[in-house]
Amino acid sequence: MTQKLAIVTGANAGLGFETSKVLVSVNYRIIMACRDVSKGLKAKELILKEFPNGLIDVLQLDLSSQNSVSKFADLVKFDFKHLDLLINNAGIMMTPYKKTADGFENQMATNYLGHFALTGLLLPLLNAATNARVINLSSLAHRWTGIKFDDVNFETGYDKKAAYGQSKFACLMFGYELDRRLKASDSNTISVVAHPGISNTGLFQFMPTFLKWLSPFIGQKAEDGALPIIFAALSNDLKGGEYIGPDGFNEWRGKPKIVDSNAASKKLADAKKLWDLSEKMVNVKYDF
Repeated sequence: MTQKLAIVTGANAGLGFETSKVLVSVNYRIIMACRDVSKGLKAKELILKEFPNGLIDVLQLDLSSQNSVSKFADLVKFDFKHLDLLINNAGIMMTPYKKTADGFENQMATNYLGHFALTGLLLPLLNAATNARVINLSSLAHRWTGIKFDDVNFETGYDKKAAYGQSKFACLMFGYELDRRLKASDSNTISVVAHPGISNTGLFQFMPTFLKWLSPFIGQKAEDGALPIIFAALSNDLKGGEYIGPDGFNEWRGKPKIVDSNAASKKLADAKKLWDLSEKMVNVKYDF
């Protein structure tokens, strides 16, 4: 009854799988939130082979669909009374242009808006736990661009690199703003942001060929890329509002440490503007 509960989105592969495995090893019960349940069940089998006493649930979650996010949150709230750790990990990278059923640009929907809605819907469970934590995944790509407030869905002039950068910039700004609002509400829940440096995962599917070729040489294995996420999730020294990344050259790889982000990500007025826009887009109001 005292076992801590964690949700990891995109848990069936890459960073999410490696993070899930570590959490099971330190006795978390985990919910592997996966778009493809069959892949999630296979990933669960692999983890249980190594940790046969682990408690793992696999639930379907398509973060590009607000309907799926709402159904997932309802199911979790029906089955559980508290949530200790929410790791907003799932993502796509530099994909061809696509609009979701909700009318959102797909990278923004999957990487950011789905997680924004999910966190808001699960906030009561987080606040019901003791010292809960939300981890949002950003990227070195947050430096590429800001938020296109006048065309957040790239209705004109789609640029897959800029759209990816915007989604990860939004994740970072959201993580910072969430922590500020949690502290202002005297919540014991904290928010921390992490990035994996350059990690060799399935996200490289739509990258230019030369970058796919370079990634094994300048990047790191998924299990190493997951270390900043794990540090952000489990370190007792964090107070909330930190950004965790690798300590190596250009933060490409290395051991986890507190890193800095660009000045644009710290603009309070833009953070509020993004928050208000996000609540309106996904129709989820945070109840602090």
